[in-house]
Amino acid sequence: MPSCSTPLLYLCLLLVPCLLLLEEAHAVHHGGISLRSQHMALLHWKATLASPPLQMSSWQENTRPCNWSGIMCTAIRHGRRMPWVVTNISLPGAGIRGQLGELNFSALPFLAYIDLQNNSLHGVLPASISSLSSLSYLDLSFNHLKGQIPFEFGNLQSLMQLGLSSNKLTGHIPASLGNLTMLNYLVIHQNMVSGPIPKEIGNLVNLQGLQLSNNPLTGMIPKTLGNLTQLNDLYLYGPIPISITNLTKMNTLFLFENQITGSIPPEIGNLTMLNELSLYTNQITGPIPFELGYLLNLQNFGLSNNQISGTIPDSIGNNTKLVVLSLDQNQITGSIPKGIGNLLNLKYLNLYQNQISGSIPKTFGKLQSIQELYINHNKLSGSLPQEFGDLINLVALGLANNSLSGPLPTNICSGGRLQYLYLFSNMFNGPIPRSLKTCTSLVEISLQRNQLTGDISQHFEKLRNLAYLDISGNRLSGSVPEDLGGCMKLLSLKINNNSFNGSLPDVIGNLASLQIMLDVSNNNLSGALPQQLGKLGMLEFWNLSHNQFSSIILSSFASMVSLSTLDVSYNDLEGPIPTTRLLQNVSASWFLHNNGLCGNLSGLPTCYSTPVAGHHKRKIIGLLLPIVLVVLFGIVAAVVVIITLSCNKRKPQESVTAEGRDLFSVWNFDGRLAFDDIVRAAEDFDDKYIIGTGGYGKVYKAQLQDGQLGSLHGILENEELSKQLDWQKRIALTTDVAQAISYLHHECSPPIIHRDITSNNILLDTSFKAFVSDFGTTRILKPDSSNWSALAGTYGYIAPELSYTSVAIEKCDVYSFGVVVLELVMGKHPRDLLDGSLSNGEQSMMVKDILDQRPTTPISTEENSLALLIKLALSCLESSPQSRPTMREAYQTLIQPSSGSTTMPFSALTLQQGMHVDIRSGS
Repeated sequence: MPSCSTPLLYLCLLLVPCLLLLEEAHAVHHGGISLRSQHMALLHWKATLASPPLQMSSWQENTRPCNWSGIMCTAIRHGRRMPWVVTNISLPGAGIRGQLGELNFSALPFLAYIDLQNNSLHGVLPASISSLSSLSYLDLSFNHLKGQIPFEFGNLQSLMQLGLSSNKLTGHIPASLGNLTMLNYLVIHQNMVSGPIPKEIGNLVNLQGLQLSNNPLTGMIPKTLGNLTQLNDLYLYGPIPISITNLTKMNTLFLFENQITGSIPPEIGNLTMLNELSLYTNQITGPIPFELGYLLNLQNFGLSNNQISGTIPDSIGNNTKLVVLSLDQNQITGSIPKGIGNLLNLKYLNLYQNQISGSIPKTFGKLQSIQELYINHNKLSGSLPQEFGDLINLVALGLANNSLSGPLPTNICSGGRLQYLYLFSNMFNGPIPRSLKTCTSLVEISLQRNQLTGDISQHFEKLRNLAYLDISGNRLSGSVPEDLGGCMKLLSLKINNNSFNGSLPDVIGNLASLQIMLDVSNNNLSGALPQQLGKLGMLEFWNLSHNQFSSIILSSFASMVSLSTLDVSYNDLEGPIPTTRLLQNVSASWFLHNNGLCGNLSGLPTCYSTPVAGHHKRKIIGLLLPIVLVVLFGIVAAVVVIITLSCNKRKPQESVTAEGRDLFSVWNFDGRLAFDDIVRAAEDFDDKYIIGTGGYGKVYKAQLQDGQLGSLHGILENEELSKQLDWQKRIALTTDVAQAISYLHHECSPPIIHRDITSNNILLDTSFKAFVSDFGTTRILKPDSSNWSALAGTYGYIAPELSYTSVAIEKCDVYSFGVVVLELVMGKHPRDLLDGSLSNGEQSMMVKDILDQRPTTPISTEENSLALLIKLALSCLESSPQSRPTMREAYQTLIQPSSGSTTMPFSALTLQQGMHVDIRSGS
């Protein structure tokens, strides 16, 4: 018995692997149920991803997929067996970067749920997904997928939700989607899908949400959509078909930003379940139908930017659930109905840019929930109801450009939340309410061009958040308020064209953030100009004209290195004009009609033409030179110590000999500045080399032996030099600057933020090699700190988030870099491209049409590089800092461009196609 059983045991052991192999093959043949094959398919996909995210760290060879993050398995019956199969993949926002087509869907036949929204998937939408006959949920929104929606998707008979919004899909919506009769939600919003809406969509009778908006669709909205009686949400393009008014269960109807013409059908009143109705930015004409008042559940009604005429119907007072009412930018006439006062839930009311007349109803005082109220640019008259003082939740009030008169409400800031007050260009009279003195929430006050009177010397004591103050063009008198010196966040101050008298307070010089404008012109101000005003180093526009200022223009004003306009005409000033680099080629008219101003300008006498003046100059030089030398030596020592301690040890391959390094090259800098060369070039720091004062002392400019050509800004303004700065040099220059900033952000520990990347602070040598300069505003990032700091930088280059936060981060430099790149490409500052609200016409503008025309026409290889520069610049200018690349990513993009970045011919590239491109994904 033993002798017989042992061979039999060996035979059984040999047969077991064979049987397992047969079972595996059987499983593959019958639907790929083998968990092993699913395991291998998922691991293969992970291996194709660029830097698999942390959430996929559990995806390992030696573990079962059912235990992996984002994977769910279910046991299914298959004959007499109950094998486990993968049914769910859910990794939204996981940071996945790769192609979905690398996943073998045929090995995962039981997938029923796929949620990969908000990742960085790129490439085409794979048709192989159509093999998943059990798939009921597919969400690939917010990725970078391109190409057409596969026709084969019409085979996904079990699909109930399909989300493809915010990708780069093109082509037509396939008619085969009409086969997905179980579909509840179809979302293809924000793509580049074109052509008509297929009438077959009307077959989706179970559809509750349909979002096709923000696509260049054409043609009529098919009448078959009237069959979708279960529809709750509808986001569409196209003229409004009457059949839509049959969808009585609908609670959201979005038809905004289309080419909709004609009037709003009165049958809209049948949609009594509507919560939101958005029709803004179309070409809708005719009146607002009275039947709108039947929509008692309406919370949001948007009709802005159309051609609506007639009056606002009284029935609007029935819509008592309204939270948002936007009727702005139309041709509405008549008066504001008193019934609006019934809208007690209303938070946002926009009626601006119409032709509304009459007075503002007193019933507005009942709008206790109102936060933003804009009725500016109309034909309103009469006085402002004192009941406005009851609006305790008011944050923004805009009544500008009307014909309103009478006094301002005494308690206009009774709730203490008012931030924006726009009452300019009216006929308001009387004093500015003293209640504004305690309105610490105020950010912007615009009261210009009224008839306000009185003394305001005690009005601004506690306005610590005030950034913009314009009270120009009134009849205000008395002295300029000393309290303004406490408004430390002021960016712009305009008190011109009033009757202020006395001297300009010294404390104005404390307003370190004052950058955009200081205009005190056309008053009765007198006395000497305070020396403290020279501390306004960020100020760009300063108008002192038409006053009675006397004495000399102090030399301290030369430290105002950002000044581009300084108008001191029609005063009693004397002495030399400050010599700053931005005031060397100005108009003499800014200095005329004074009492002895001199300088190197046509129409003005030359300075120091008398022995007394010359002696006075030598005396000042004798006093200041020792101080300047000590301060400058301290600056050099401080820079050497900071950068030596901050920067990591250079990598061996980056080391070069000291003789071969440029003294001011950020990425070569080793802390050993040739101080003797600087002293020799500046002739022992002679005053003639002073160009201003930076954040740490006086700033000198001198020519070293190897030669500095000048700033990028100066070269772009010079016709001849800008021609020499050809496209190849401009492309190389961009790489130089990107490398420099990347070095500060990523090679220094802790990182250094420059905070003032501008074309004025990029210097070029004789070979047009770029160097980043002026580190007077730099900040070292502390990992254990909030990195809060006072606003610094140059207007036009400052990141938008710094207008509402003072936290300095690297992405602020990234934004400034984007501005400089566009300036380099366009040959001028890209002002119109920075507000984030380009019109359709501007978005469709060809990139080739914005190029600087002075260099020769770019060749094909340069065109590819320029297309990349445009896309990179626009990605750096994203309004959200998180959406911008890091400087390391920007630099890597320039030195290792993606092969997919040049797929579109340069001649066909529009600004819109360059916007919102993730340069990190290579798409």
